[in-house]
Amino acid sequence: MTAASAQTPIVVLGASGKTGRRVAQRLQARGLPVRPGSRSAHPAFDWQEPDTWRGALEGASAAYVSYFPDLAAPGAPEAIGALAGVALEVGVERLVLLSGRGEDEAQRSEDALRRSGAAWTIVRSSWFDQNFSESFFREPLLAGELALPAGDALEPFVDADDIADVAVAALTQDGHAGEFYEVTGPRLLTFAEAVEEIARASGRDLRYAPVGSDEFAVALGAEGVPDEEVALLRYLFAEVLDGRNAYVTDGVQRALGRPARDFADYAREAAARGVWDATRVGA
Repeated sequence: MTAASAQTPIVVLGASGKTGRRVAQRLQARGLPVRPGSRSAHPAFDWQEPDTWRGALEGASAAYVSYFPDLAAPGAPEAIGALAGVALEVGVERLVLLSGRGEDEAQRSEDALRRSGAAWTIVRSSWFDQNFSESFFREPLLAGELALPAGDALEPFVDADDIADVAVAALTQDGHAGEFYEVTGPRLLTFAEAVEEIARASGRDLRYAPVGSDEFAVALGAEGVPDEEVALLRYLFAEVLDGRNAYVTDGVQRALGRPARDFADYAREAAARGVWDATRVGA
């Protein structure tokens, strides 16, 4: 990063999300100016309102792009291509895209970015460790049982801290433009084994229960999850967890020169913070 670009803001789209929040924190810790990209920010950014994109990107040197709700959602490739076009017009030097493994729509979004002419880096991620502690898996675990339509699917869960470290390197260091980093954890786990790791770390009696996709959808609907989110989750469990991603990669090692963090380390640290301690919820 040049001295001039170090004085211009880096846009972080999805700055309140699991990865965006970590990216913003790391950039701020380095003394770099961060411009959050959200509907509540000034200037505002809204994926559904393309007229807001230019103002959010103008004057920025780089941008971390995390698409909401997910790159698997219809229309995502068109939005990513259009955003890259606006970024080029206003002089953004680097775009770092968070993508997902095994999602056809996500790969079309990657293609749109690569064709845009922007200086890009793609970080294609497996399922986050933090889905168990900062997302929709946490509440069932607090209750003692996680029921999912995942069967015995193997997944190399990756730590969101590793994703953020890779993204920050790509945003601030030379040598990452045009690189494709597929990031995973260092080993494969079933969802049942992941729950066992969390039970061991937290000292709680936790269970994993395999359920059918229809039963899962009904339960989500009963909890008030919007229909479009239910459809997206059904797609992810039905399509992405079919074995296509049951292998580990060296993306973290290639980007950072160190191995990816293991799920057991994540579980111990999260348990030490009381994430799955039902007696501390709301404290």
